[in-house]
Amino acid sequence: MAQPKTISGKDAWYPAGQKDLFILKQLVTKDFKLKYRRSALGVLWSVLNPLLMMLVLAAVFGSFMRYNDPSIGNYAVYLILGNTAFQLMNDATSQGMSSIIVAAPLLKKVKVNRYVFPVQKALFAGVNYAFSIIAIALVMLVEQTPLGLTALLWPLFLLLLIAFSMGLSLLLSALSVFFRDVMHLWSVILTAWTYLTPLFYPVSILPDSIHYLERFNPMYCYVTAIRQVVLYQQVPSAAMFGACIGYAVLSLVIGYAVFHRHEHKFILYI
Repeated sequence: MAQPKTISGKDAWYPAGQKDLFILKQLVTKDFKLKYRRSALGVLWSVLNPLLMMLVLAAVFGSFMRYNDPSIGNYAVYLILGNTAFQLMNDATSQGMSSIIVAAPLLKKVKVNRYVFPVQKALFAGVNYAFSIIAIALVMLVEQTPLGLTALLWPLFLLLLIAFSMGLSLLLSALSVFFRDVMHLWSVILTAWTYLTPLFYPVSILPDSIHYLERFNPMYCYVTAIRQVVLYQQVPSAAMFGACIGYAVLSLVIGYAVFHRHEHKFILYI
């Protein structure tokens, strides 16, 4: 009879960082499987969704409102680049906000670093964005929009956007544990944020005062930077680089500080 394999104490012990990475990988995989379970289209839906949204917005705003601004370039590419970037933040924060509450049964039984749950939602939003890149590529191919060397900066701004969304997820997940109304309030804020960010209209139509205030809109900075490197084949200015990096760092610092300060009390409220 074969003897059961013994596991040494060394093999059974994992450094905290390695353990967290393993948990993050498992959670992302689980969310991926759950999202496409019993879906006829499966992963294809992540490609079709941004395409369909782009077609609807292009039909409404491109045909009826007709913003005749030559600086906007190809309107279809302009739309899909803005919408997919904003959707990444939307998905990361909306799902990350409730991640601690949803994981309550697990947190009450297993000792695990709590931050992995909101962080995982931001990473999963990044995975979904990867499928959106296929939709963006198809639109650029149909519209015959060239892709320049500046597109090599695209992953950098995506990482900064994910980091920004991660910080917001940490902050919102902590706040929602103590104040459930945050979930309802955030949906209102996201709606307002959508219209305050030039996703389907050119920023040039805004009054000078509001145009000036857009620089304090983090999503304006990320959306504009991504459009510059992909659609316009331009290298963003130093100020734009600084804004994108600054908002990501500020979001992570504030989000983690609030989360870390109050996480020991989560178990009392979930």
